[in-house]
Parts: sequence; structure tokens; C-alpha cells
Amino acid sequence: MVKEPAPWKGIIKSLGLVFGDIGTSPIYTLTVILLLIEPTKDNITGVLSLIVWTLIVLVTIEYAWLAMSLGKKGEGGTVVLKELLIPMVKNVWGVRLVSTLSIVGISLLIGDGVITPAISILSAVEGARLIPGWDSLTTNQILIAAGIIAIVLFLFQRKGTEKVASAFGPIMVVWFVCLTVSGVFSLLEFPHILNAVNPYYGIKFISNKGLSGFFILSEVTLCATGGEALYADMGHLGRKPIVRAWYFVFIALLLNYLGQGAYVIQHPAAKNVLFEMIFHQAQFLYVPFLILSIMATVIASQAMISGMFSIVYQGITTRVMPMFRVDYTSEKLRSQIYIGFVNWFLLISVLFIMNQFKESSNLAAAYGLAVTGTMSLTGFFMTWIFFLRKQYIRSSLSFGVFIVDLIFFLSNMFKIPHGGYWSIIIASIPLSIILIYTAGQKRLYKSLKPVPLVDFLPEYIEHYKNMPRIHGTVLYFARDIQLIPPYVVSTMFTANIIYEDNIIVSIRVTDESFGVKGWPEKEVAPGLMAFIIEIGYMEIIDVEAILNINSIYEKTIFYGVEDIVTRNFVWQIFSIIKRLTPSFVQFYELPSHKLRGVITRIDM
Repeated sequence: MVKEPAPWKGIIKSLGLVFGDIGTSPIYTLTVILLLIEPTKDNITGVLSLIVWTLIVLVTIEYAWLAMSLGKKGEGGTVVLKELLIPMVKNVWGVRLVSTLSIVGISLLIGDGVITPAISILSAVEGARLIPGWDSLTTNQILIAAGIIAIVLFLFQRKGTEKVASAFGPIMVVWFVCLTVSGVFSLLEFPHILNAVNPYYGIKFISNKGLSGFFILSEVTLCATGGEALYADMGHLGRKPIVRAWYFVFIALLLNYLGQGAYVIQHPAAKNVLFEMIFHQAQFLYVPFLILSIMATVIASQAMISGMFSIVYQGITTRVMPMFRVDYTSEKLRSQIYIGFVNWFLLISVLFIMNQFKESSNLAAAYGLAVTGTMSLTGFFMTWIFFLRKQYIRSSLSFGVFIVDLIFFLSNMFKIPHGGYWSIIIASIPLSIILIYTAGQKRLYKSLKPVPLVDFLPEYIEHYKNMPRIHGTVLYFARDIQLIPPYVVSTMFTANIIYEDNIIVSIRVTDESFGVKGWPEKEVAPGLMAFIIEIGYMEIIDVEAILNINSIYEKTIFYGVEDIVTRNFVWQIFSIIKRLTPSFVQFYELPSHKLRGVITRIDM
């Protein structure tokens, strides 16, 4: 009997890898809200009630209960919801809608991936102003310190996070314990704030404030940022450890937010609430807590960066994103990857956003739109899936959550003229790349005019019979063995290059996250064979090793190179993307000394 690992180990790992973002939201959430309301007892109670029920509805119900019941081989995330939904949708328009919305969801997550490190690191560094003698720190000095932390964090990505990942969990345990203890001490001074657990006070606050209360909802959203990580990271740790860890995190967040509320009611002049509360409670522990908070925000940022690498890799393998160069930073963990283009894009964007907004309170104006957009898409997909599965109770509950998501998303629309447009601009960059790349690939494939196998075979058989053959095995690559790419035709019939053994390799991406299968098809014609490789969309493969296992040792590898000629502005961008990103053979790291590129000029 195999002994299951201790539950607490999974919980600790989850705290380090999943809950960094939502776990650091107490640093800035109430501080930002206080910029919009008077710190009266009724206002604070109402806002805290909204925070408590936002955590219950958007995180506990939407992600911990509903979304995490929709896994596929233990994996979660927007791509998984798409893969679950598409086979169930019967019409073409439904498939197109799901595919389009999933692309929008990926783009929004990338936009969120820029703002999360910026606001987390900035807000933590700003806490240094409470250190005696450091109160005169200027905005530029804070920006420089935050920028240095961000640069070091992104420079470290190439080395991989496997070696330090084991320390993330224990650090976050200490962080959440500190949040809990601090919250409890503050609650003891003003226990009346526990009334905020009653949803009546949140509803009363919104109804009394009207339109301004609706706008404040956009800042309340900040308490739930990172909630989507519960589902997105499910494949790394499994459902049980994450859900168990969430209950611990929820209690810690609940007590700390209530404690902050109690502190503000007693100290209405408070600005940077969490740090001032800690400073008030234990001044001698303030500097260690500040260092801990910076470590926690770095961990939160690290989790987001790793998530971005995974999302982009899913996009590459499912052919919606260009083949950016991918490096594998761990021999043990196949999910540990590094994508240079994504890393530097995120770093430049984070530094730009920090410089643009200067302070975390200003940056909050841009934060939330992408998060609530992603949550709304999740709610919509879940409702549809449960309905098609005839799980009507869950579908109704999901629909209710979806409506709440939409309310939060609409409230965040108010942020667009106040800086929220940067969230849209950032998300529009990957969205534009995806749309141009996918449209360009379809146009390119049509322009290449692949030859049907039935038309290809007669001429191949004639050449194989009559032309002198080169000793050894040659590899070609094609998406589908039934459609032969023009470069294969050009090589064999124009250049008269025929090998004794000609193998056409087709790599198919399945709708599963992991798994690799490779097998030779029966001989198509004398000296011509097809070899099929099926891989999961998160799988990292060694093509040559798979072939060698099947006793295939190639002498030469031919591949197609497209020389695109166009006057169309969009296709010119597509051409630039193709030139700047690795080719198919570079992406799969095929041996360079065996490669022979065949150029085909394409007029688009």
C-alpha cells in the first residue's frame, strides 16, 4: 500500500505557489478604498462586508468549489475550460465564440501579469516610509528601489525557480500567520467590527452610496486578485491541497481585513493601513515585517511570471501564438520553462507601468479590469458547461456567480479614463499578436497550396523507381500526411533528391495537457513512410529521441522556409513575426548539422 504524502506538505507548497497574489492584497486593498470614502464606522463596516463576501463568492464559490470541479486530468485554467466546452458545442458559431473568448481570456491574463508585480512590489516598498528616519523617502527613490527588485526578479528567471521554490511555502506560512496574529490583536481592541460578516451591511453601503458605491466595488475587487490562480495552478499540485490551503488563507485574510477595519475606525487618519497597524502593534518587529512583505510580493510576482510562461507555452503548442524560443530550466519539473521574449516583455512593461503611475494607489486605478474580465469569462464558460452536462443546480449557481462577476467588471469600466486604459493597451498587444498570427498562418497555408497525397504518390513512385537514390534516411515535416507541403514536392521532384528511406513526420497536439505517443504508420509507398507524434498541449518533447526509440536514425532533415512578399500592412507584421521567432526546427531543437532549409517564395 502506497502511503499518501502528508496533507500539510501539499498545503505549504500551495501557499508558496498559488496564494502569493491574493495573499499580498491586504497590503493595498483597504488603503486604496480609503482614498474614496470617509473612514466612518458605517463606511468601514460596509466596505469590509463587501470584501468578506467578495472573497466568499468570487474565490470560494467560483474557483474553490465550481471551477475546480471542472478539471481535465487534474489540469485547470482557461484553456482547459475551452477544451471541455468545444466538444460539447454542436455548431460552428459556438466553437468560434468559445475559441475567440478563450483568446481574449489569455490576453487579459497577460495584461494582469504586468500589473500584479508592479502594484505588489511598489506597495511593499512604500512601507519603508514608516521606518524612523526614512519618512522623507521620495517617490523617485521608492521607484528606483522597486525597479531594482523587479529587474533582479526577472533576471533570475533564466536560472529557473526550482532551487528556491521549496522556500516559497514556509515564507508564505510565516506571512499568513503574521496577517492572522495582527488581525486578531486589532480585533480584540474593537470586536464590534465582526458585524461586517453580515452581508446586510455591504448591501446597505451600496444602496446608500448609489453610483459612488458602484465605483468603490472596482476597488473592492482588489481583495480577490489572484483568486483565479486556484484553478489555473491546479495541475501543479492537485485540487485537494489547494482547497485545503485556501480555507487557511481565507481565515487569515478575513481576520486581517477585519483587523485593519478595526484599526482604521480607531485611527481614522491612517493612510497605509496594514503597515501602520503593524507599526502601532509592534514597532520593534516592523523592519522584519517589511522585509517579509517584500519577500511575499516577490513570491507573488514569481508565481504570476511562471503562470505567464505556461499560458504562452499553451498558446504555442495549440498554434495560436508564434513559436517563441523556450528554454527548460529543470530536469525534474517539466512545467519549469523560460521564454525570453515573454520575460523581457513583462519586465519592460512592469518598469514602464511603475514609472507611469509612480505610486501603488495610482496604479490601483488600472488594476482589476483584466482580473474581473477573466473571472467573467470563467463564470460564463462554467455556466455553459454545467448546463450542457444537465447539472442544472451548478449551472444556476454558476450563472449567479457570472452575474456578480459582470457587476464587478462593469464597475471596473469606470477605471478606463483614470488609467484603466493601460490594462486594455497591455492586453491588446498579445491579443493583436494572436489574431495576426492565426490569420496569417491560415492565409499562408492556403497560399502554399499543399498537394493531396493521392496526387503526390504517382509522381513519387515514378521518381523513386527511376531516379538514383541517396543512401540513408531523410525526414520531412507536415501537419497532415494527407496534404504534402510544397517544399517536399520541390525537394523530390524539382531538385531530384530522393533518399532510400523518406519519412514524413506529423506532430499532432491533443486536447490533453500531458502525454506523448509516437508510432510509424504503415508504408505509404515504396521507401515512403509516415510517422505520427501525438503530444499534450503542455508537453515538452525531444523529437529526435522519439524517432530513435522507434529505430529511426535520420541522415538529413529538410524543412520549409517561407519568403513572404506582401504590400498588405497586416501581412507585413505577420512576416516580421515569422522572421523574429524561431522556426519549427529551432523550436523543437532538431540537430543543426542535419538541417537543410528549402525556401518557398509566397505572395500574400
